[in-house]
Amino acid sequence: MSEPLTTAGEGFHPHLHDAPGQPAAPLRTRLHHIRADALDGDTAQTGGMRRFAAVSGKTVGSEKLWMGQTHVAPSTSSSDHHHGKSETAIYVVSGHPEFVFVDDSGEEPEEVRLRTGPGDYIFVPPFVPHREENPDPGEEAVVVIARSTQEAIVVNLPQLYAPPADGN
Repeated sequence: MSEPLTTAGEGFHPHLHDAPGQPAAPLRTRLHHIRADALDGDTAQTGGMRRFAAVSGKTVGSEKLWMGQTHVAPSTSSSDHHHGKSETAIYVVSGHPEFVFVDDSGEEPEEVRLRTGPGDYIFVPPFVPHREENPDPGEEAVVVIARSTQEAIVVNLPQLYAPPADGN
């Protein structure tokens, strides 16, 4: 009925083995299987969170996409940050993370909090400062992230937004 799962260490195509002495097929001619236990934790980080890369330039040779997951511990808030030129899409797998940003389209900047749950999506435009929070004291929040850049760009900030000028 169905093919067995690939076995770790068998490469990208378990049925296509590279012949000894022959060069391996280029990365862009193969599908890549990234196992859940093989995610790369050596990524750009933000305080209060742990990011794990699955698809990136480093892991599979992608040129325009980064994808992975982020874990936010219970009762934790990330540092304020943005993702540079990268568009970011977020899918909530578990928990109830909250995404905080500042809406400065009105007369006064207003902090906005998006409360989410499993199955919800969030879109973060390039350069928009924000932070993730997990207010739940007992459950970790896990999200899957896709970015429009080859690697995860993370620019940590001293605060969520600059206070309004005092007129001086």
